[in-house]
Amino acid sequence: MSNRSTLVICLASAALVATSACAVGPAYHRPEAPQEQAFREAPPSGWAAAAPADGAVRGAWWQAFHEVGLDALIARVSIDNQNVLAAEAQYRAAQATVEGARAAYFPVVSATPAAARLTTATGIDQPQYVLPLAVSYQADVWGSIRRSVRGASAQAQASAADLENATLLYQSELAIDYFQLQGIDADRRVLEATVQSFEQYLQLTRDRYEGGVVSQADVALADAQLETARIQLADVSIARAEFEHAIAVLIGQPPAEVSIEPEAEQTEPPAVSEGLASTLLERRPDVAAAERRVAAGGGLQATALAELFTEPTRVWSLGVQLAATIFDGGRRRAQVHLTEAAYDATVANYRQTVLTGFQQVEDALAALRVLSDEAGISVRAVAAAQQSLDLSTTQYRGGLVNYLQVITAQTSLLQNQRASVDIRTRQLVASVSLIQALGGGWDASQLPSAKDVAHGPRSAS
Repeated sequence: MSNRSTLVICLASAALVATSACAVGPAYHRPEAPQEQAFREAPPSGWAAAAPADGAVRGAWWQAFHEVGLDALIARVSIDNQNVLAAEAQYRAAQATVEGARAAYFPVVSATPAAARLTTATGIDQPQYVLPLAVSYQADVWGSIRRSVRGASAQAQASAADLENATLLYQSELAIDYFQLQGIDADRRVLEATVQSFEQYLQLTRDRYEGGVVSQADVALADAQLETARIQLADVSIARAEFEHAIAVLIGQPPAEVSIEPEAEQTEPPAVSEGLASTLLERRPDVAAAERRVAAGGGLQATALAELFTEPTRVWSLGVQLAATIFDGGRRRAQVHLTEAAYDATVANYRQTVLTGFQQVEDALAALRVLSDEAGISVRAVAAAQQSLDLSTTQYRGGLVNYLQVITAQTSLLQNQRASVDIRTRQLVASVSLIQALGGGWDASQLPSAKDVAHGPRSAS
């Protein structure tokens, strides 16, 4: 090869290396997503006083319920819940991916040691050792390595948001199970009081039968009413055991090792405002994760585009070599189209996640609004049913009505009491759902930075 040809190749090689400072593709911008300035189901002004994002509950949203038992249980979710631990391991794996992508910035040095024995002319054997070194370096032509690192960093940030989302999900599920358990205990107290009352009514009816005032039919009705209440009381124990077992699994413990003492009364639902709809994109970790995946896809898209214009191998060794594919049947262009389609899918998923977030907030707000009205109605219904039973009892004692009217009043009171307990439970569940839908006090600023994820995976504690 002539000196002129060698010079041309060297200059071309140098030009390719110089282009490594350039990056293919535009700078990433968050894609447009659905927006709302206010929630349609938002309560009237003054209905609520505290927001989940307030400093008092940021990072510990469950403290808004002022339940010591709940605080102790939720504290164990991040430590012992196996699904959260799996998400944490996935984040560390994503950090390792960033570390591996950054390694492409640096040359690779390899050695192939060899040993041989050389016999001299005098017949003396002498060992001979060879340690050849090979240095290879992948130049960052068109900024593909840089895009790869950025994409891996965005993916690691998405994994970090997934971890936050998983933690919030299982914390919320535990809180919901806890309040369902609390509702069952309140329902049990109602049924226990009802059974005790029905026992007294049965004794009253028996006394009146023995006095010849009522017939055996009244005794049978009172007895049947009592046994029905006893069946309902026994039945709630099944549901209580199931919720207790579910809580045990959420804190990473075998169900046989967890026992939760009944609460004396149901928790009062906290006042929770809806917050600003326009900030929802910054407050939900699943939305942040979806957006970071769009960013990661954007990096891969730019890298694929760079591959369309550059040679398939950019390896520089001690002897400069340049290889280029003349014809590949459209393989690389197809890869670009594939990457573009994958990117468009991440954008659509991001927008759908945002829409789902708005729906969940609206659903929770609607539930709280309607249940607040139902709670007031329920209080009045219980009072009216109690008054009806008192009047029916008085009339029955006076012989003015038969026992069927008493049973009707008893049934009405029990149904309204249990409905009241159910409404309170649903209010608590809806409050948890709203806080979860609003991100639980989380904010996108809590995501690890690109510098943080580049430090490499940390071992699980």
